[in-house]
Amino acid sequence: MPSSDFPSPYPLTPNTLRMNLRQRIKEVMASELMLEVSVDEIADDAPLFGPNGIGLDSVDALQLVVAIEKHFKLKISDQTKAREILHSVDSIAQAIEEAGLA
Repeated sequence: MPSSDFPSPYPLTPNTLRMNLRQRIKEVMASELMLEVSVDEIADDAPLFGPNGIGLDSVDALQLVVAIEKHFKLKISDQTKAREILHSVDSIAQAIEEAGLA
C-alpha cells in the first residue's frame, strides 16, 4: 500500500509550512553565521541588525545573502531590497515565498 494512503501525523498545512520555513531560515543562520544565540532565541519578527536585533553586522549580512542563495536559491543583488529582505526572519521568509521558492 503506498504511503500516501496513511494519514500524516503532522499534516502539512499552510501554517505548518510557514513555520517550517522560518525554522529552516533560523537553522541556516545559526550554522552559517555561527551565532552566539540559539535558534529558539531568534524571534520571527525580531530585527536582525542594530541594537534591538540579534547583533548581526555587515560581514554577517554578506554571509547571510550567500547562505540564503545557497540554501533557498533566492538571489539578492539589489542593496536596497537586501535591507528590506534581511530585516527579520519573517521578511526573509516572505521574500522566499513571494519568489515561489518555498
